[in-house]
Amino acid sequence: MARLPQRPRVVIVGAGFGGLSAARGLARTPVDVTLIDRRNFHLFQPLLYQVATAGLNPSDVAWPVRSILRRQANVRVLLGEVAGVDVAGREVLIDDGRRLPYDWLVIATGTTHTYFGNDQWAAIAPGLKRIDDATLIRRRILMAFERAENAEDEAERKRLMTFVIVGAGPTGVELAGAIAELARKALAADFRAIDPRKARIVLIEGADRVLGTFPPELSGFAKAALERMGVEVRLGRRLTACDAGGVIASGERLPAGTILWAAGVAASPAAKWLGAPADRAGRVQVRPDLTVPRHPDVFVIGDTAALVQDGKPLPGIAPAAKQGGIYAAKVIRATVLGRPKPPPFRYRHYGALATIGRNSAVIDFGRIRMKGRLAWLIWSMTHIYFLIGGRNRLLVTLQWLFDYITFSRGARLIAGSDPASEQRSARGSHRFAGCSPAASGAGGAHVDHSQTWSTVPDAARGTSPVPGSLLSSPREPSAY
Repeated sequence: MARLPQRPRVVIVGAGFGGLSAARGLARTPVDVTLIDRRNFHLFQPLLYQVATAGLNPSDVAWPVRSILRRQANVRVLLGEVAGVDVAGREVLIDDGRRLPYDWLVIATGTTHTYFGNDQWAAIAPGLKRIDDATLIRRRILMAFERAENAEDEAERKRLMTFVIVGAGPTGVELAGAIAELARKALAADFRAIDPRKARIVLIEGADRVLGTFPPELSGFAKAALERMGVEVRLGRRLTACDAGGVIASGERLPAGTILWAAGVAASPAAKWLGAPADRAGRVQVRPDLTVPRHPDVFVIGDTAALVQDGKPLPGIAPAAKQGGIYAAKVIRATVLGRPKPPPFRYRHYGALATIGRNSAVIDFGRIRMKGRLAWLIWSMTHIYFLIGGRNRLLVTLQWLFDYITFSRGARLIAGSDPASEQRSARGSHRFAGCSPAASGAGGAHVDHSQTWSTVPDAARGTSPVPGSLLSSPREPSAY
């Protein structure tokens, strides 16, 4: 009996927005798809900040990948972490020794945090890219108030109730606004020795305005809205030191109990895996069809790819990843079926949204710009629309409605552990000393003075689009 010919094999690395779009785009194509990710869920990152600020539960913004693709018979989902790619042998290398052969490879591994050469800051100032990051940040925020309630020294109470957010892109703005609302509304009557409404929220940005990718008028509105909420917005400030006691920005010492990082991201190690040229952020320089030079069987999409279109690099937001995944699937399908390939990839930008707080958001549709309550309602409906699954849409809608009416936050559970923070607290970390090479053991603690850091708009969290487009947000970082 003659053996049936083997179907073409497609390996997709990363189950973020781009990877899922590529897998779904191959649903009716005669290929065998293997989707590999080191987590078993897809994360809806635009609402991750609400998990970090006790507005939503982790399960409200994440879904099992197997459940999403269970009805697509040609897809196999694997849990694992990619260690490299053998482009000559056309195999993906897994860290446990497995090797996955491929005929086409789609890399959609997203981004991770970057501290501009100061990696010792990571334990002190966590970024917001993963579920684990969100629950850690939630724990630190809530524990800050609990420790302030127990503190007897007034200066220490003030330090514990000071929250510093570094980076005023969408993630930083959303975190600042959400923490302000948490302190001034949800926690206002919960403590006896402290008044949470006196919490100090400081947003530090190296550029001259917040939401730098938005038009100046919307940036100005966002800044004014934050300040009305009690957030201190400090622009044009360069971070030079960061430790458990606080930060130093442009020479000013600012004691703080909680420091959050929203200032920049870096690409995954895909360029190293492939031995491909990369830009300064580590993104793979791809051809107009999103393939790697000299490797037409390897696609790189989303934040991991560097492609200039109309004189500008593609933004590191979800629409670019989704559209890239759909395009890669179309190219593979056309090749398998012997049809003409589609023209070079063309990203279409539909608009951007960012929320500031209750009844306050900004929208940039190009010619149409909106701000305030109506923009906030559109932002809310857009995010609910793009959630995966009717259950999550219903739960998030009900939770938001309840929170809007009662001014409460229902996910204020302190769970998990934070060994780094607890160890610093035990040894009296409130004695601020700044970062120094001797203290950190990780080299110089100051940002290179020859460079000015600021929020990285293309790869920071991103913004959300109009209905009918694809949600503007970054993908799950380093989903490989």
